[in-house]
Formats: sequence, structure tokens, C-alpha cells
Amino acid sequence: MDRMASSMKQVPNPLPKVLSRRGVGTGLEAAERESFERTQTVSINKAINTQEVAVKEKHARTCILGTHHEKGAQTFWSVVNRLPLSSNAMLCWKFCHVFHKLLRDGHPNVLKDSLRYKNELSDMSRMWGHLSEGYGQLCSIYLKLLRTKMEYHTKNPRFPGNLQMSDRQLDEAGESDVNNFFQLTVEMFDYLECELNLFQTVFSSLDMSRSVSVTTAGQCRLAPLIQVILDCSHLYDYTVKLLFKLHSCLPADTLQGHRDRFMEQFTKLKDLFLRSSNLQYFKRLIQIPQLPENPPNFLRASALSEHISPMVVIPVEASSPDSEPVLEKDDLMDMDASQQNLFDNKFDDIFGSSFSSDPFNFNSQNGVNKDEKDHLIERLYREISGLRAQLESVKTESQRAMLQLKGRVSELEAELAEQQHLGRQAADDCEFLRAELDELKKQREDTEKAQRSLTEIERKAQANEQRYSKLKEKYSELVQNHADLLRKNAEVTKQVSMARQAQADLEREKKELEDSFERVSDQAQRKTQEQQEILESLKQELATSRQELQLLHNNLETSAQSEAKCMAQIMELEKQRDSLVTTATGREEKLSALQEQLECSQLKLASAQESMCQLAKDQRKALLAQSRKAVERMVQEALSQLEEPTLISCAGSTEHLLSKVKSVSSCIEQLEKSRSQYLTCPEDISDLLHSVMLLGHLTSDTIAHGSSTSLRAPPEPADSLTEACKEYGRETLVFLASLEEEADSTAVRNCLSKIKAIGEELLPRGLDIKQEELGDLVDKEMATTSAAIEAATARIEEMLSKSRAGDTGVKLEVNERILGSCTSLMQAIQVLIVASKDLQREIVESGRGTASPKEFYAKNSRWTEGLISASKAVGWGATIMVDAADLVVQGRGKFEELLVCSHEIAASTAQLVAASKVKADKDSPNLARLQQASRGVNQATAGVVASTISGKSQIEETDNMDFSSMTLTQIKRQEMDSQVRVLELENELQKERQKLGELRKKHYELAGVAEGWEEGTEASPPTLQEAVPEKE
Repeated sequence: MDRMASSMKQVPNPLPKVLSRRGVGTGLEAAERESFERTQTVSINKAINTQEVAVKEKHARTCILGTHHEKGAQTFWSVVNRLPLSSNAMLCWKFCHVFHKLLRDGHPNVLKDSLRYKNELSDMSRMWGHLSEGYGQLCSIYLKLLRTKMEYHTKNPRFPGNLQMSDRQLDEAGESDVNNFFQLTVEMFDYLECELNLFQTVFSSLDMSRSVSVTTAGQCRLAPLIQVILDCSHLYDYTVKLLFKLHSCLPADTLQGHRDRFMEQFTKLKDLFLRSSNLQYFKRLIQIPQLPENPPNFLRASALSEHISPMVVIPVEASSPDSEPVLEKDDLMDMDASQQNLFDNKFDDIFGSSFSSDPFNFNSQNGVNKDEKDHLIERLYREISGLRAQLESVKTESQRAMLQLKGRVSELEAELAEQQHLGRQAADDCEFLRAELDELKKQREDTEKAQRSLTEIERKAQANEQRYSKLKEKYSELVQNHADLLRKNAEVTKQVSMARQAQADLEREKKELEDSFERVSDQAQRKTQEQQEILESLKQELATSRQELQLLHNNLETSAQSEAKCMAQIMELEKQRDSLVTTATGREEKLSALQEQLECSQLKLASAQESMCQLAKDQRKALLAQSRKAVERMVQEALSQLEEPTLISCAGSTEHLLSKVKSVSSCIEQLEKSRSQYLTCPEDISDLLHSVMLLGHLTSDTIAHGSSTSLRAPPEPADSLTEACKEYGRETLVFLASLEEEADSTAVRNCLSKIKAIGEELLPRGLDIKQEELGDLVDKEMATTSAAIEAATARIEEMLSKSRAGDTGVKLEVNERILGSCTSLMQAIQVLIVASKDLQREIVESGRGTASPKEFYAKNSRWTEGLISASKAVGWGATIMVDAADLVVQGRGKFEELLVCSHEIAASTAQLVAASKVKADKDSPNLARLQQASRGVNQATAGVVASTISGKSQIEETDNMDFSSMTLTQIKRQEMDSQVRVLELENELQKERQKLGELRKKHYELAGVAEGWEEGTEASPPTLQEAVPEKE
């Protein structure tokens, strides 16, 4: 630390040659080494400087490449040791940012070279912790985080600096020991706690009320958080996985502390990720993931499959060129094929190449007993079948998601077009309001000037008040001093009076003594001895009295001098008091004048604000009146065009008219809400203006569509509809005219109800099924089939939930596999039905000409009946298959029934495909999608068959018989019984096959008679090859 402190006293302005030639790269020449050191010195000093801006990426990248070039961080620390990190907080903050990047992306030896400075970083962290302002606390917490990161990677060397690990590497880090996993989780909690502390400290140091992310100072503080976000995402993912692993090995009560600590960190991390994703600075540099709404439930083991690892994505423009590529669909398929080849090679290496030609070892064994290799081979083949079924389900799900996304894209494009139209209208309104906005800005500037002058006056008044308070304190102090002097003067005067009284007493005693002396002198002769003694004593007393009198005279003179001085000071203080009183009086007069000016300014400001509010209110009223007039003109134009001949050639649909009526009703409700909000808060007028303009457009469209719809209606309903539209337009004008007052929309709603009733009467009514109304039956049967498929899917999900709750072991595995394949089949059939609907719609649109769809269906009645029959067969087959699957799951059904049902569904869908593509164009994209969906159904059917056969064999394996306790005679008897049973079953199989052939022949004869195949119509029966799906 002394070496670093001595080198941190000053930052050299020129770039010195601070690096000695060390033998790091033995193959580098002296010139290359000197050039490398010079380049690193320049980059480090540019990255770590005193400017409050974010570290540039190119300088940090140069430092990272330098560590890989020299395979360490000696050069970096040689340059950093000469920087005054302990005296400049900005240098220390940028050093922490660059050092964090080196620990994450630099050479692995950076950690080893930096361990010797760990104690120095701790001392620096404690030193910066004493500062509570600026970057002091930030540097202290960041240095503590870096020390924690170094200690964590030192204890766990398997973790790289960027914390990117696979699940297998994470398991290897714990060495399959639950104690190691427990300790590793605690260390991850400590590590994540330091990351969150830095996160919260940076956000608390920023003023979030302003756009700090676009300022250089804000970006300087936010830039290191990118590294923190990358670390936190990995630490959160590994913590969740380790906690699930610990809960599978330890009791839940033992891990209560872990769960509580995880919940606390989960709440903090979710909030910080959400706040970071809203900052403009991060949006162009990094895509921050969002954590789930609820934390994972570690008490439920299956919740691990619901966990999604948070992925932090750095955009291409913000990331390095060697970023991770995105795998496309073809790459995934190639990868699947390569993995299959790798599996085959490993299989040949383990079991030998002979297993590829003879996997079940039929050439060397009699097939009665199977060894472990055969069981392993069967298990591997079952796993391959399951993986293939899962791959097909994933492909089907991706196709469905793609269709949904395409539909969403089309909806968004329509919304975008509508928003652009509204934007153009808003631009016109903005041009009108821009002039008024300029005037308001000028008035606002005048108001701000008045406010600034008022602020200056208040500041001066405050300064005067401070001066007055100081003078008042000085005056009170002088008054106190004057009172003290007066008290001292009174005491001195009292002492002088006492001294004078004592002097008078002495003089009186002196006179008395002289009188007594005269009387004694008369009697001197008689009492000479007594008088002499008395005289001596009196002389002594007289001398003593004279001495005391002299002392009193001296004290009196001293007191007189002191009194004179005190009187002079009192006179001077009185003069100062008079001057201070005069000054205070002037100050009070100035203060009163300033207060009067302040009150005038406040009155002016209040009047200006009141005038501005009134002006804004008038402008809002004018804007609302102009919008209302524009809407009234729009409705009047629609009413005027109601009888014009230009609409005679237009023919509208009743369904579109009813949709417009529904939109108008919703708009009126929104208008009433906006009007109530406007009356409550007059400043908010945007919603009311939008609702008024929208009502005008919808009203004009409704009147126009009502007029065009009446042209195709019978005379009486047409006249009623036209009159209702006129009445609706007039009532709308009345409603808009009274919008600023107490407007009532009851009349408008009554008119809309009348138009809706007339429109519903004009809709085609469903009567007895006739030849002309086969089109409705086709749509109905298609809808019924879709509903049956959806009900079957829901029922399968319910059966799967019940099986998971009640079954365990092999039975649960078999049930999940079978029900999963059935669900995939139902999803494939749904895709097929959607493709069939699209193809039928295309056939009807291309073949009907000017006729309606119902007339087209009536004209091609045989083809329509074929569609209806095929749709019914698909729905019936789905219901039967669900019943069979239910019985199999419950253990009361047969696997063969499920196989037959799956084949029947495949045949029904093949019939639907054949009936759908009879009239289709061979180059139609809808036909291609239909054929693709048909192949998906066949693949799903093959998956059901494979899962059923696999489940059956797996169930049968669990029911193997034990022949160890049987004798030779018993085994021979069982063998004969088995041979008899085999012959009986073969005979029954032959009879059932003959019965099946007769049933199929009769079925096709009845279907041909019902659908008119013998009459030579367009709809031809599907062949047996088309009806039966390809087998596995």
C-alpha cells in the first residue's frame, strides 16, 4: 500500500515510459514490446481520466485485448499504480469500471495477477467510505464488489469471469455433494448482495426527476451497471437451479433461510431491472430481461420446468462483431441429424458394429431371454421415438405461433394506418395551436421575468432583515452594558456617601474630645496621673483616626475619578444609542417600503396568473366549439348526401352496419365519460376532443352505410332504415349543440337502437335446412368440429392432470407419453381444419362469380355434402379417441382401441382433405398449406401409434412372469397352453380381418349412395390409400 500511495501523489501530464521490459512474451522483440506498452499506456490513461463521462468502449476493448496479448495484467497494473486513485474519486470510479471489464472479459490470468493488490483495494474502499458525498460511497461499494468477485472466483475456479456456464458444468462445480451445493448457494447470495448494493447506491445518487440518462454525468454513473446486469442475470439463474437441487435433497425446513434470502433479493432485482429498462441510456446498449411476476415455488419440483433463464441481449450495433450467432430452423435440423450420427457412432463404439445389422441379436440367441444390451437398445429406441415426437410437437407449436404472429402483424399494420391518418389530422390542429402556443410562451417569459425580479427583491429584503437582526442584537448588548455601568455608578455613589458620613462623625467626635480636654485641664491638677494616661490613649486613638481619615480621603478621590470616567462612557454610549436608533428607524422605513413593493409584485403576479388561466380557459372553449362545429358540418354533409344518386350504385352489408352501430354506442359512452372528466377538470380536454371527432366520423359512416344497406332491403324496411338514419343524424346534431351544457344522449341511443333493430330484421334468418342453405350447414359443421377438437384437447389435459395426481412410476410415464401424443394430434387436426376453411373460402370466392356463397354451395350440393360428411367424421373420431384414451389411462381399456381410433381420425382427415382439394387450384398456397397440415396429421398419428406401442411394451415388461419355481412338467404344460392360445388368436385374427374388410366395403357402398358418387358428380370418393395414413 505504501508503494501505491507514494505513486499516487500526482498524475503526470505527458505519458512517460512507465513500463519496464518484462519477459512476458518471450517471442516478442524489444521494439514490439515497447510499442505494445506505449499503446496500452495511452489506452489506459484515456479510459481512466478525470472527466465525468462514461468510459469509451474502444479504450476498454484495447485494454481487454492487451491482457489476452500478454496473457496477464502486469502492464495494466504497472500503469494504474501511478494514478492517484486515493485522491481523485473520478479516477477511482473509472478504474473500477475498467477493472470489472477485465475480470469479466480479460484473460484468465488477470485474476491471478490482481490477487496481490486485494488488500490495497480493501484499504482504498475503507478510505472512500468516509466520504458521504459525490463518488466517495460509490467507489467504496464498487471496490468491495470487486474484492468479493475476486474471492468468489478464487474459491470457485470452475466459474469463468463472465459467469457463463452450462447446466452440466454447474453440476460439476458442486462435485455431486449436497454440502458443496449448500455452500456455493450461500456464496452466490453474498456475491449477488454486493451487486444489488451497487445497483441501489447508483440509483439513489441520481436525481430521477430529470432525464439523467442523457447527460454525461448520469451516463458516467450508469455505464458500470451494464456489467452488473450481466452478472446478476447469471447469478439469479444459477441460484434458482441450485435451490431446486437442494430442495430435492434436503428438508424444506432446513432451507427456510435460503428461501427468505432469495425472496428478498428477488424483489430487489425485479424492481431494479424494471427501473433500468425504462432508462433511455440502456435501451440502445442492452436489452434487460424482465423477471416473472411471482418467484419460483421451490416446494414444487415440477416448477423447475416453468423457470425461464433470464437472457441479457446486447444489440448488434452495441456488441462486438463476434457476438453469438442466431440459429435458424435449417441449422437446428442439421444439428439434429449430426447428433443422430454421433449417437450411432457412439453406439457402435460401445456395443460393436454387429448391433447395427443385428440389433436384437436374433442370429446368436433364440429370442426367449434378453440380455442387458438388448434392454438398453430397446430403451434407446424408445427414447429416440419420444424425442422425435417431441420435435414434431415443437415444430407444430412453432408453426401455430408463426400464424398468430402474422395475424398480429396485420392487425398492427391496420392500427398503424389508422394512427397515421389521425396523426395527419392532429398535425393540422397543431399548426393552428402553434401560434397560440407562441403567444403563451411570450406571456410565460414575461411572467418568469417578473418572478425573477420578485425573487431578487425577496433576496434583498432577506439581507436587510439579517442586517436589522444584527443591529438589534448589537443594540441590546449596548443597553445591557449601559445598565451594568449604571449599577456600578450607584454602588460607587453609595460608598462616597458612607465615607462622607464617617468623616462628619469623626469631626463631631473631635469637637467632643476638645471640650472634654478643656474640662479635664481644669481638673489637671487633681487627676494628673489619670489625665496623662487618658491623654496618651486619646493621642493613640487620634493618630489611628487620622490614618483612617487619610485612607478615606484617598478612596474618595479614586472614586471621584472613576465616576468621571463612567460618566464620560455613559455619554458616549448614549450618543451611540441615539445613532443606532436613527439607523434602525431608517432601516424600518426601507423594510416597509420593500414590503409594499413585494405586496405590489405579488398582486401583479396573481393578476397575471388569473389572466393566463382565463385565457387558457377561453382557448379551450374556443377549441371545443371549433371541433363541435367541424363535426356538425361532417354530419350535415352525410345527411345531405343521403338522397344523392352517387350512393345508388353502392351496396352495403347489414353486418357492417351493425358493427358501425356498436362502435357508435361505445364512442357515445366514452364521450360521456370524457365530458364528465372535462367538467370535473377543465384543463384536461384532449380526451373530449378525441371523442367528439371520433363520434363525427362514426356518425357519418353509419349514415352512409345505412343508406347503402337500404338499397338492398325490401321497400318498407328500407324506408324505415333511411328515416331512422335521418333521425339519428338530427339527434346527433342536437346532442352536439348541447354538449357544453347538460347534454342528454338518450334520444341518440334510441335512434341507434331503432337502426340496430331494423338491421337485425334484415339479417338472413335460419329456417329448415334446404338445398339452398347448405353453406350455413358447412360453416356450422366446421365450427362444431373445431369445438369438438377443442373439447377433446381440454379433456386430454384434464386426464393428464388426474394421471399426474394419482399415478406414479412407469404407468405415469406411459400415460404422459400417450396423452402428449394425443394432444399433438389434436393440435395438428386444428391446424388442418383452419387450412381447410381457408381453402374452401378461396374456392368459393374464385368460383362463385357474382353469385353469393350460399348459391355456390347450393349449385355444388354434392361437393358440399361431402364436406359436411367429412367434418362430422373428424369430430366423431376425436370424441371416440378421447374416450379410448380415458379408458387406457384408467387401466380398463385396450391399447389396440387407441391405435384403431388414431387410424380412423387419420382416415377422416384424409377424406376432409380429399373433399377440400377437389375444386382447388393446384398452385394455390392454401392448398399447399392444407397438404402440409395433412402431413402433420399423419406424423402426429404415427406419434400416437409409436407412443401406444411403446407404452404397451413397457407395461408388458413390468408384468413378466417368474418361471423359477416351476417344474419341467409345469413348464411343458404352460408351453402347450400357450401354443393353443396362439392358434386360437390367429384364427380369431383371420376372422376379424375378414369382418373388417366386409365392413369397409359396406361403408363405402353406403357412403357412395348417400353422396351420389354413382351419379358422376364432381365430388369423388377418397380412395383407400388416401384414407389410411402411412404407418410407422
